[in-house]
Amino acid sequence: MKKKIVVTVVAAALALSALTGCGGKKDDKTITVAASATPHAEILEQVKPVLAEQGYTLEVTVFNDYVQPNQVVESGEYDANYFQHIPYLDSFNEEQGTHLVNAGGIHYEPFGIYPGTKENLSDLAEGDTIAVPNDTTNEARALLLLQDNGILTLKAGVGLEATVLDIEENPYNVEIQELEAAQVPRVKDEVAFVVLNGNYAMEAGFSVAKDAVAFEQSDSEAAKTYVNVIAVKEGNENNAGIKALVEALKSDAVKEYINNTYDGGVIPFD
Repeated sequence: MKKKIVVTVVAAALALSALTGCGGKKDDKTITVAASATPHAEILEQVKPVLAEQGYTLEVTVFNDYVQPNQVVESGEYDANYFQHIPYLDSFNEEQGTHLVNAGGIHYEPFGIYPGTKENLSDLAEGDTIAVPNDTTNEARALLLLQDNGILTLKAGVGLEATVLDIEENPYNVEIQELEAAQVPRVKDEVAFVVLNGNYAMEAGFSVAKDAVAFEQSDSEAAKTYVNVIAVKEGNENNAGIKALVEALKSDAVKEYINNTYDGGVIPFD
């Protein structure tokens, strides 16, 4: 039994080393970042030449999970990661005892209201049905977006914990149909509108820029909360390399790249 445990631990350590070893910290002029493939690593590629002009080498390693990118930053093996929004970061710190902080918000992936049987919000009629995701976070974002567009009013202060029970005014008497997020696009031919997050919208063939009748704006509560950030270990947020990285990612050139590449599914955060 002891032999098996040792072999398992060694094998796991070797696997982690194989995934992360090539991206480890080398010197003060090398910035190592763990990232998700899309859009994060793609966006990071755009700033390599800018950082090179400042004497920095940016090394990006793609991870396919949401745990290791935080672990390797906490351990100091990587300088930063770029894959997560603030609620996930806070939850990870609380659950794992890590000490990661937000070094700068870069982009958000907006919720949108998409056509079902109706094309424009001005066509909304008494008793129409709107489908929304039923999980806590996504339902609140959907309801806030409906509120921002005058369809309903929520109780004051409920924010990103809102549920249908918090609807205070419903002038159109719309029926909110709560469904598992992946099921929402499947009822678009049965309801007036559907409210979707970015990945499910794209899977359903929707373009935020071309098809959404409304979507979260950069100054919305949800955008500010769910902005995707550069995360670093606490105490490193003011390091020169990290500040240079964040500044480059928030540049006009990167904003233009994001706007031209992701068809509204990814939006620069100001």
